[in-house]
Amino acid sequence: MVSQVRIGILALQGDFQEHATCFTKLDISVTEIRSAADLEIIDGLVIPGGESTTIAKLLNESGLNDSIVKKSDLGMPIWGTCAGLILISKELSESDPPTMGLIDIKTSRNYYGRQIDSFVENIYFASETVPFEAIFIRAPGIIETRGNVVTLAKSRNKIPIAVREDNILGTSFHPELTDDLRIHEYFLTMAEDSHKKLENLKEN
Repeated sequence: MVSQVRIGILALQGDFQEHATCFTKLDISVTEIRSAADLEIIDGLVIPGGESTTIAKLLNESGLNDSIVKKSDLGMPIWGTCAGLILISKELSESDPPTMGLIDIKTSRNYYGRQIDSFVENIYFASETVPFEAIFIRAPGIIETRGNVVTLAKSRNKIPIAVREDNILGTSFHPELTDDLRIHEYFLTMAEDSHKKLENLKEN
């Protein structure tokens, strides 16, 4: 059965089109998010990789920053990849950019080096026996997890690279740049579960 959920992808800057392609392969309706009003028709939001300081500036200028925080508080699933991970973090080791504080982690920008230091590493998620090809491009590092944050995958150096806290998912790498759709399917499940809960509340 085709999923009834609609996924929004923040489309202010960065590789939002690559995420859209992945969800389209899963037969999922995608909306490009450029204003607060766009958030009202989606069941989950992806904040893609790109330039974190630029995205943060555009979020504030568009009024999306506060609206995304409110949607997060209401339980909307939100997934940040690379620059998106920086923006959803509660704390950043550097002074800029300002973050939304959606997940209780501390991150460091460009932890894995500059563009020239980009690399690919096979990683494993809990209970998974098939490796996932993780692409790191100027990737942030998760240097501390706190509270109820669950680590879903670590690098070969035992550093968290995929984390979740309730309705918030974060990855320091770029799943959208591979043909492996497992993480997009995982986030889709989060959005479907949230959608079902809201539908049940409406019925009751």
